[in-house]
Amino acid sequence: MLEAKAEILIVGAGILGLTVARELIRRGADRIIIVEKESEVGLHASGRNSGVLHGGVYYTPDSLKAKSCLRGNMLMKEYCAERGIPCVENGKVIVTSREKEIPVLEELERRARANGASVEMLDEKSLREIEPAARTVGKALWVKNTAAVEPKDVLKALVKDLIRSRRVSLRFTTAFDSLLGSGKARTTKGTISFDYFVNTAGAYSDVIAHRFGLAGEYRLVPFKGIYRKLNPRTPLASQINGNIYPVPDLRNPFLGVHFSRNVRGEVYVGPTAMPAFGREHYGILRGINGEAFRFFWYDWMLFMSQPSFRRVALTEPMKYFKSRFYRDAAKLLRGLSPHDLLPSNKSGIRPQLVNRKTKKLEMDFILLRDASAVHVLNPISPAFTSSMDLAEKICDALEGRHEYKTRS
Repeated sequence: MLEAKAEILIVGAGILGLTVARELIRRGADRIIIVEKESEVGLHASGRNSGVLHGGVYYTPDSLKAKSCLRGNMLMKEYCAERGIPCVENGKVIVTSREKEIPVLEELERRARANGASVEMLDEKSLREIEPAARTVGKALWVKNTAAVEPKDVLKALVKDLIRSRRVSLRFTTAFDSLLGSGKARTTKGTISFDYFVNTAGAYSDVIAHRFGLAGEYRLVPFKGIYRKLNPRTPLASQINGNIYPVPDLRNPFLGVHFSRNVRGEVYVGPTAMPAFGREHYGILRGINGEAFRFFWYDWMLFMSQPSFRRVALTEPMKYFKSRFYRDAAKLLRGLSPHDLLPSNKSGIRPQLVNRKTKKLEMDFILLRDASAVHVLNPISPAFTSSMDLAEKICDALEGRHEYKTRS
């Protein structure tokens, strides 16, 4: 096979790979090659998420998530308006199920205001005016910036933009295999020489970083999110205007089962955060491979060392059963019946990293820069929302303008 030459090689055509390529074009880059192991975009996390554009509430103000989420939200809305992509400004309410959660809700308000988000604390009466069916105890937080898009519409528009530029070559069914010395990569369809390298491989980003001799302390621990769908015939379906979320456990990076109305007017309920045994473990058994034992081992390590993870590991798998799933959902909505929840084939994998040294789940995005390469690790929620701002930061790191985490 002939060798290809690129100024910049990007691995992974998810939302980050595509937005990084778009930003590189804006900065004058040429001869960009994106390799993607699948036959099309959107088959994994970028196309399987809920489509919620988050409002910058949950993240500690000094984190990369906090610095990129709200601006990413605004940039994505602007892009959708320019391209005629439906974007519904439907907001979010975060509700409590017991009084002891109110201090956490107040901490979320503090973080939101520090991050520049538009929020308002509501009482129960005010909540009913915004989300008539939502239930809360005492207070709820209204996040006004939150919106909804169809992720695959955004991905397809970005692909069209990149192809139209004539500076980007998208190579599908082409997987990164290994590094052949400095500036050359072997793929499943030949070699590619490059001046700069960007790793946006999502659930495989840690594998690629390891092949560069980086990120030895990080390992993936995948989590599966399954959804159910609210029956469109139930009266509740017309009473949900936007997004209804629970108060999360801030010790873990999961937001809990919630209700989200998408751009088509459908209301999905989920996702769960079940420990998974494969990077593409979307079904009961489908997606389990030779890495399953290693994932089990890291799950066990976290189970033994982290009480907050232990609770996740003990409770989340039970949500395969409709009765347990319903119990969580019913805390958020008045009048919900188990019959209102329909099966759904929607599922996703959260590519969550664990730090082997600290034995903790990583809470933030991680950018590793080494010579002429940048690796984007832990691309978990709100990565889709943050993508356009995060793409700028990735390009800054590639140009050496900002020192994020370096070789480790």
